[in-house]
Amino acid sequence: MELTWHESFARSWSDRIQQDRLPHAVMLTGPKGVGKRAAASWIASQKLRPDPLSMLPVSPYEVLEHPDMRWITTAEDKKTIGIEQIRDLVSELNLTSYEGRGKVAVIEPANDMTANAANSLLKTLEEPPGDALLVLIADRVGKLPATIFSRCQRIDFGVPGATEGLKWLDRSHPGNNWAEALRMAGGAPLAALLSADDLETSSSMGRDLQVLGNGSGSAVEVAARWAKQDPQFVLTWLAQQVKLTIMAGSVGREAAPGLAIDESVLRRMDRRNLFCYLDIINRLRGQPGGSYNVQLTLEGLLIDWTAGLKDCGLAPPTDGMELMLKRC
Repeated sequence: MELTWHESFARSWSDRIQQDRLPHAVMLTGPKGVGKRAAASWIASQKLRPDPLSMLPVSPYEVLEHPDMRWITTAEDKKTIGIEQIRDLVSELNLTSYEGRGKVAVIEPANDMTANAANSLLKTLEEPPGDALLVLIADRVGKLPATIFSRCQRIDFGVPGATEGLKWLDRSHPGNNWAEALRMAGGAPLAALLSADDLETSSSMGRDLQVLGNGSGSAVEVAARWAKQDPQFVLTWLAQQVKLTIMAGSVGREAAPGLAIDESVLRRMDRRNLFCYLDIINRLRGQPGGSYNVQLTLEGLLIDWTAGLKDCGLAPPTDGMELMLKRC
């Protein structure tokens, strides 16, 4: 289960350990499914349970358990990481290390911190108590304040090449046809594992996107079907498709594996509005569940797509009111 595409990162980190020049705070960034959480757990293990033979992050689904380790994430009944969680973490970091190797705190996803929580963390990022190491994981860096970024050393994780991703999937979970799952996951192997059960749904949605993109079909009927799925799954999938559309329009379709639409749809899209459209979707992804009418919102998005994105835009919700589409 070693994440072979992390080899360069792991060797670089090990070199820093040998040279005693580790940063006190790091930000791990990159798309979901490339192993950022595995890397964070491995970083923690190298500090708290050093093993010079462990050169690659492993066990992508497990979190290191250690008395000097804290892993802060969004509570099950919440949508954000709140200020009290950060205050409790800061207090704990000020306590004496159990085993004398310092402490490690992982915050994921860091982009889920409220503004107050992020502000509460700033001083600790500047001057961590004792021998503490802070590891922040961010799937969506646009939601993080610049003050957080400036106090962390950023490490970016990209998707591996298709051949390496397929080889890892075949070795770790043999007997499956992973090519389509990896394509639908945008090349991220761990996302391909998690999305394998969603392949048929993703394929169906891809066909819908193609038909609507050609100016055919009913956006209202498609929105009704899509609204039966988990809204976050739908919006995340759609955001990925728009990103791939942007990439295909810029450097060619071959650079966008997983893109569900063909050249005819690419030509119909008003490329000037693709970034606007992506921003709409990402803002929707950041809205709490139940704060907008999912089906009506999907109708608006898909009507814009059917029209070739000639106009698009989003007005923010007010007092929990339904999201309303407007023109840019």
